[in-house]
Amino acid sequence: MNPQPHPAALPGVTGPLAYIMKRYPRLTETFIINEIRAMERLGADLRIFSLLQPEPPPHHPMVAQVMAPLHVLPAAWGPKLKRLAASHTQAFTAAPLRYLGAAARALQWSATSSSPLAVWKHFLRAGYVAAECRAQGIAHIHAHFANTPTAVAHFASLMTGIPFSFTAHAKDLYLTRKDIIARRTRAAQFVVTCTGYNVRYLQDIQNHPPGKINLIYHGIDLDMFNARPAAAATPAPASPPLILSVGRLVPKKGLNDLITACALLKASGTAFRCRIIGEGPLRNALQEQINAAGLDGVITLEGAMTHASLIALYATADLFALPPRIADDGDRDGIPNVIAEAMAIGLPVVSTDVSGIPELVRNLETGLLVPPRDPAALAQAMEQLLRDRPLALRLAATGRALLERDFDLWTTTRRLHGLIACLDCAPTPRKALRADMPLTEGVQS
Repeated sequence: MNPQPHPAALPGVTGPLAYIMKRYPRLTETFIINEIRAMERLGADLRIFSLLQPEPPPHHPMVAQVMAPLHVLPAAWGPKLKRLAASHTQAFTAAPLRYLGAAARALQWSATSSSPLAVWKHFLRAGYVAAECRAQGIAHIHAHFANTPTAVAHFASLMTGIPFSFTAHAKDLYLTRKDIIARRTRAAQFVVTCTGYNVRYLQDIQNHPPGKINLIYHGIDLDMFNARPAAAATPAPASPPLILSVGRLVPKKGLNDLITACALLKASGTAFRCRIIGEGPLRNALQEQINAAGLDGVITLEGAMTHASLIALYATADLFALPPRIADDGDRDGIPNVIAEAMAIGLPVVSTDVSGIPELVRNLETGLLVPPRDPAALAQAMEQLLRDRPLALRLAATGRALLERDFDLWTTTRRLHGLIACLDCAPTPRKALRADMPLTEGVQS
């Protein structure tokens, strides 16, 4: 492919847009990579800031399609401290009063924080971001996740006067103190979050004016997930049906409940295989549970996987099951992206009625929902969909239709693009909003 010229700035914005993330790229954050790619195709001129060093390979092939330059502090302490000192000097010299005001806020907030050192880490990183934003004429800063990235964006905004916004997801929202979330929300130009459940939580923390809190679902690039025809979705009689689950091996995913449900399913005489994709701290405990239940070889833990390989695996499965729960520390999912991806490929889905999941998996309409921490109900729902293929195919079809209506990447990214660029107030060139423009068109890969 021929390389595409660097995109023009957003209509209504006088300079580039900074994206701040804790770590970029990350294998588990395909929804952010998709958003960045789509923003660029809609005309955004982006600069990406990774507060930590990028994850080592493998990386998703989509990362190579992102044109935005990546800014990250050096890994070695010597060069990092030198760069931070130079950045803070530049930030102070450019706007002494703003810089001192930001330092005063850091002192104030650290005095009331349970982790004062973290506040000063945010301030140090913000000095680097602020200096780079000034040098590159950044017009707006957007942070993904309401915790560390938004704290850095807030400080950088205080140092420079550049407005900021942020997207709140799940753990970052529910494990951050409510008064801190309220403070960051008041300071932000707007806030985006990915579920209606989160919107209600944010409004319960503090009643915000109209337009401050915005629901924008994680968009799915449906062109990457061609829905299977009904015949292809029917398993071969000689092959045990495949139950697929994808998620980090952490408590909030409820994968121990899935293993218990599979034991009940096996005891009922149902033939199946189960593959669990993902890595995490519970790997050894889950493997021990599989062995103790006599399910070794029936359930396999297969580690992390690139997005391209995962898409191919979705197409071989017969059922997708993920039973999230609210963890003991309050951590929870929003709407796991993997559920939407499974529905996009045409898989029937079983999940739990936790957080924002019922906004996508609507019981007996687009999937089956069971209570969290209820392996018996989970086993019954999985057995129902494995035995009642007409029901499974109907739910899969309506699930795909819901995605096309409310979760399409172009629709969701246009909304974010519009919030930043004020597209509601000014006409936008037709070319910038082509819905049929493939994300890979004109991008060198």
